[in-house]
Amino acid sequence: MSEQNFDLVVLGGGSGGYAAALRASLLGLTVALIEKDKLGGTCLHRGCIPTKALLHSAEVADAARGASKYGISTTFDGVDIAGVTAYREGIVSSKFKGLEGLIKARKITVIRGEGRLVSPTRVQVGDDVIEGKNVVLATGSYARSLPGLEIGGRVITSEQALELDFVPKKVAILGGGVIGVEFASVWRSFGSEVTIIEALPHLVPNEEESISKQFERAFRKRGIEFSLGTRFQSVDQNDDGIVVTLEDGRKIEAELLLVAVGRGPSTQGLGFEEVGVEIDRGFVITNERLETNIPGLYAVGDIVPGLQLAHRGFQHGIFVAEEIAGLAPQIVDDVNIPKVTYSDPEVASVGLTEARAIAEYGQDRVTSYDYSLGGNGKSHIIGTTGSVKVVRVADGPVVGIHMIGARVGELIGEAQLIVNWEAYPEDVAQLVHAHPTQNEALGEAHLALAGKPLHAL
Repeated sequence: MSEQNFDLVVLGGGSGGYAAALRASLLGLTVALIEKDKLGGTCLHRGCIPTKALLHSAEVADAARGASKYGISTTFDGVDIAGVTAYREGIVSSKFKGLEGLIKARKITVIRGEGRLVSPTRVQVGDDVIEGKNVVLATGSYARSLPGLEIGGRVITSEQALELDFVPKKVAILGGGVIGVEFASVWRSFGSEVTIIEALPHLVPNEEESISKQFERAFRKRGIEFSLGTRFQSVDQNDDGIVVTLEDGRKIEAELLLVAVGRGPSTQGLGFEEVGVEIDRGFVITNERLETNIPGLYAVGDIVPGLQLAHRGFQHGIFVAEEIAGLAPQIVDDVNIPKVTYSDPEVASVGLTEARAIAEYGQDRVTSYDYSLGGNGKSHIIGTTGSVKVVRVADGPVVGIHMIGARVGELIGEAQLIVNWEAYPEDVAQLVHAHPTQNEALGEAHLALAGKPLHAL
């Protein structure tokens, strides 16, 4: 058995793990990055990147169908799923090669194999023991199911959905959160009949309620069906497809059932509990500095309770590397991390919903303004509707921004700066937003909240 020593050992090469490794190497630390699969993790290979490639193919399909609206003559001959797959895999392959090259250039030691924590400073990989002055746990997440609902056959998760070599004629989706509505959007654009089953009262239920309602109207207009507020009971499979039974007795038939009920932390069987790491329902418990109950042992990304987003993982990884290096980085609370749902329409948000702001500051201290994209020239040009809602504390800063419409995810950069820098609407109102852009909608909403609306009443 051989032993290797490093300043930092990172267990897991996904978003949080490789970000920690890259930042630590820049800070002069020697780093070992342990990964049993491919560097980049779920986000690069089975999540963010491949699903957004699918969504872009779906957008092109819709553009081809609707080209005559813009004075362009074209024909739509259908979806070449093999071509879509080749496009998606090409994107992933290119990004993967780039990441491998970056890791190599930073002189990070990559150790291939499944690692197991055997002490607060040691990870075993096969017959080798890798020791670090500090260790970061970054083992990611897996697609969850519900108790009693087995994955297999015609009951699939997002990972199997990505690998389908056909477009289903009719599909049911269990879960109306981000993963569920993104796949619903893709399949509908590809020509499938889609029904979403969501136990909560709204689709994208973690968003501002007014945004969720607009989203539901948009999906209804696209012909996407959904059942809200009723729980799943059971599913039966046969040679032709699946039959989903809801708790109220209704039945939904389809070729496939996509289970999109969230992701669970990948922490079992990796030695965490045996070493004494505090675990709650599979998640690693940390303090606000992302240190576990064991000094010098940190956790990042999806295994830490809270938002499960790749960019949160990146931020965690950078934060921990700087924390270990003694730079005392600033904490960004989950509520102020931007979120984007890349369906058609897109949803993007950062900060408090109006309801949460009222709960925190009081009804009389919260004001908001909802600017319709109907008044935005660029949105009209590209054919989208939607809105930008800004929530502020009266005579105080902006605490939440919530958007819906095509391409609004591209506006989240300015939005998260406004919220995280605690800007007042009056601060933003005096800045210049280029015309004609969708970015103007952010400017218009802040002008209105500052008491000087331009293209709004």
